Amino acid sequence: MAEIVNLRRARKAKTRREKETEAEANRAKFGTPAAVRKLNEAREELAAKRIDAHRIETENEK
Repeated sequence: MAEIVNLRRARKAKTRREKETEAEANRAKFGTPAAVRKLNEAREELAAKRIDAHRIETENEK
């Protein structure tokens, strides 16, 4: 015999799961403090500058 499912409860449970997934993504996206975000951006910029400094220019690229 099949299990009886309350559709209202199933819909609400599905909505809760979707909201939790979205909330988790938002926590990862917006949850970092401004100081940490700025530090990461500065590190990435410094790494890019170091890579550019080691680039060898040829006559064709000028």
